[in-house]
Amino acid sequence: MLNWLRELWAYRDLIYNLVSRDVKVRYKNSLLGIVWSWLNPLLMMLIFSFVFGVLFEREDIPNYHVLFLSALLPWNFFVGAVMGGIPSIVGNANLVKKVYFPREVLPISVVLSNLVNFLIALPVFFILAMVSGVMPTRHLLFLPLPVLIQVIFAIGMVLILSTLEVFYRDTHMVMDVGIQAWFFLTPVIYPMKSLPTEASLLGVTFNPQLWLFRLNPMASIVNTYQDILYYGNLTALDFLARTAVTAVIILIFGYWFFRRFSGKFGEIV
Repeated sequence: MLNWLRELWAYRDLIYNLVSRDVKVRYKNSLLGIVWSWLNPLLMMLIFSFVFGVLFEREDIPNYHVLFLSALLPWNFFVGAVMGGIPSIVGNANLVKKVYFPREVLPISVVLSNLVNFLIALPVFFILAMVSGVMPTRHLLFLPLPVLIQVIFAIGMVLILSTLEVFYRDTHMVMDVGIQAWFFLTPVIYPMKSLPTEASLLGVTFNPQLWLFRLNPMASIVNTYQDILYYGNLTALDFLARTAVTAVIILIFGYWFFRRFSGKFGEIV
């Protein structure tokens, strides 16, 4: 694996060029260009804020729109990285067949280009939050922590899923459905604190908050974003640490899994 990493590092300029290309292509021939990185989450925020702030009023959550946007931005980053990374090998079949380079460059570049879009959108959040009276605290210094964990987790997931897509072209269709279910199992439109601590399913009593943290890495990551950007504190650090370990394990397995089958990509795509 160390040899693989050295080879990947040798192609870092290619990763940079692919990320730069993806960012430019995203806004090419667009009237508003990069402004869409700000408008898209803002429009989504307005829709959900109207639904859950007016139609289903949440008086218990002041500045609900800020809470929602603090979760929506990282969630959009994750969805864009995963759904864009799944066809990264199949969609570049001609390149894969003709030129040699570490194939993992393609899915990794998709994740990093979505990271760039996420970082571009962050200033809008800070402006909106401060205008709404939600001021940043010293805990903002910890923001790179969930960002790093999310990037590690996303790359691991994309390496696995992009490999599966080469052999099973319905992988992206399964994920289209799965990502919608994943959205509602992640505290994006609701804070984790609003979930009950006790529920029953098929006669079994369990703690929804606890098991959501345990089984859904994105729940812990998004909850940390909400803590830092909205609540101005840090809670559930033990679960975030477990999520970090899980993300590293998924990345290591995903990288091994990708390299294990990457030699066959040229024959199949």
